[in-house]
Amino acid sequence: MGWLAAIIVGGIAGWLAEQFMKSNMGLLANILLGIVGAVLFNFIFGSLLGLYAAGASFSFAYLLAGFVGACILIAIARAVRGRA
Repeated sequence: MGWLAAIIVGGIAGWLAEQFMKSNMGLLANILLGIVGAVLFNFIFGSLLGLYAAGASFSFAYLLAGFVGACILIAIARAVRGRA
């Protein structure tokens, strides 16, 4: 996936995760959560189950991977902040 497409799809995935998890993040955090979330999803689920979200410039699989990964990252951040 190209950088521009990754930023756009990552931003959408991060924003969707923010809305779903009822979190309050900014635009940059949404983009980072979406991109890092997709990488996290591909690493975890690719290693364990053989599921990969690869695709062209825009793919629903990458959007879904970014959304799921971003939700996981938000949940982890909430757990860490709750303990600290």
